[in-house]
Amino acid sequence: MNSTTSLSSAGILQGRRVLVTGASRGLGFEFANRIVQAGGSVVLADILEAEVRQAAARLNEQGFAAHALVFDQGDPESVTRCAEQAAALLGGLDGLVNNAAMTHSGGKTLEQLEIDVWDQVMRINVRGNWLMSRACLGALRASGNGSIVNLASDTPMWGAPNLLAYVASKGAIMSMTRSMARELGGDNITVNAVAPGLTLVEATEYVPQERHDLYENQRAIKRAQHPDDVSGAVTFLLSGLSRFVTGQVLAVNGGFVMH
Repeated sequence: MNSTTSLSSAGILQGRRVLVTGASRGLGFEFANRIVQAGGSVVLADILEAEVRQAAARLNEQGFAAHALVFDQGDPESVTRCAEQAAALLGGLDGLVNNAAMTHSGGKTLEQLEIDVWDQVMRINVRGNWLMSRACLGALRASGNGSIVNLASDTPMWGAPNLLAYVASKGAIMSMTRSMARELGGDNITVNAVAPGLTLVEATEYVPQERHDLYENQRAIKRAQHPDDVSGAVTFLLSGLSRFVTGQVLAVNGGFVMH
């Protein structure tokens, strides 16, 4: 994170306690990093045990309040246990960032896509986000001003080809966000989604260069997208600055899709 972005969000999450899933690297780690830089405390949760513990240790070494939990978003019991442990470690929860997801369908047409891959993507990306949100509801209600931020994608907005399971799962996240916002508004819990464009992280290393070129050439801001381009939007949606914003999907992609 550069000094400009760090200063711009300093203090806006003071005292906020946030669980970030899929936080061992990439966007998830950047979100956790921005949260603590903005004054919050965080639990980083991931299925990658060594990586998530190292990620939390990196933040601890800088003097920030960060904890690591290992969980499997495909396992309902593991999800529930993670939510309970996160609330216990932080003394409650004010925010949840549903970032954990998988792709595994990239480069295949709808005819080539295997049924078991489709089912796995839906289990992790859609069911897993619902289960984690449900598991955190008690703590978020107790907060009195809880926030859920779901990670969608801009791919459903433009119909990205050869990525059908992932695109369908992220389209479901957008719809779930709106429905959850309607249900939880009475509890003073905001629910929003951030829809990044193609971002330079480990999870997109498989993406062919022509897809990167497509994004860069068609963006209003013609450059590659980095994790810290997305974290400001997530921080805003977790903060008191967005308490009257709910049920929204915010595209963060340099103007590739204007939603």
